[in-house]
Amino acid sequence: MKGISLTRFIIQEQRRTPGASGNFTLLLNDIASACKAISQEVNRGALTGVLGAAESENVQGEVQKKLGLITNDILVNALEWSGQVAAMVSEETPDIIPVPVHYPKGKHLICFDPLDGSSNIDVNISVGTIFSILRCPSEAVEQPTEAAFLQPGRNQVCAGFCVYGPSTIMVLTTGNGVNGFTLDRGVGEFLLTHPNMRIPEEAGEFAINMSNRRFWEEPIRRYVDECVKGTDGGREKNFNMRWIASMVSEVFRILTRGGIFMYPFDYRNPTRPGKLRLLYEANPMSFIVEQAGGVSSTGRQRIMDIQTESIHQRVPVILGTKNEVERLESYYRESLET
Repeated sequence: MKGISLTRFIIQEQRRTPGASGNFTLLLNDIASACKAISQEVNRGALTGVLGAAESENVQGEVQKKLGLITNDILVNALEWSGQVAAMVSEETPDIIPVPVHYPKGKHLICFDPLDGSSNIDVNISVGTIFSILRCPSEAVEQPTEAAFLQPGRNQVCAGFCVYGPSTIMVLTTGNGVNGFTLDRGVGEFLLTHPNMRIPEEAGEFAINMSNRRFWEEPIRRYVDECVKGTDGGREKNFNMRWIASMVSEVFRILTRGGIFMYPFDYRNPTRPGKLRLLYEANPMSFIVEQAGGVSSTGRQRIMDIQTESIHQRVPVILGTKNEVERLESYYRESLET
């Protein structure tokens, strides 16, 4: 199957699903088309004057990037008219994005971070797009509200991300494993290049923003200190640290090489439970990681079991190689027992 197009792959998956209407296939094709357009904008960068900050902030109070707003518009314009979605949620907008009344509505909800790692765009480091698809409750299809999106991550029917780096790669799961597709610009198609992705069972890398160490909880401090000391501190091997500040890049590296990614709770702002957003960052990445044989947790509970309370809800995130995440979870349990 390696080398087949994303479109063919999706259709083949559809044929394995009794009663499938094809609407979900059309939705994934619309997302793929939007990601191709975003890839083009990212690659052109300064040539079209899209770098730098916009004169606005998002709902989290973060300064928005020009390219972040452009990529948001690309996704909305690709999805709102197609008849496949009932409503959308984006990092870049404070409220849900309804489908205009003159377009038909579909049975799915989509949540997305249109430009993950946007702080990297001006220094030419990889960025990406993350998306999550949920079923819309039948009673909410015609007039969906925020309440329709307040579902736990285990309800996702699909999750994926695109990383825009030296090549553009889309990683996708519909609950039957994880597959990666590379954009062939010559033919304008995503082609299957990473079938059945599995996270290696052993890890030698960890990713965390070390500048926040003084604000960490004790289990995180203990785990990272062990990794830094390596064989001198009781671990069976030495570790390397990685930090790209782009979740799509961090997760893609873990999918291919193993490791652990941590953006935990810290005490800089005790009223804020985490940095990453549940609906369109933590949940889709957790779905992908679990489908690839890894674990995703807050340290205290499985991320995909969290009941969503608001569309921009934040959570701590610890994900990656099963053995490493479970070791860190054990440190959290020990800390609660003392």
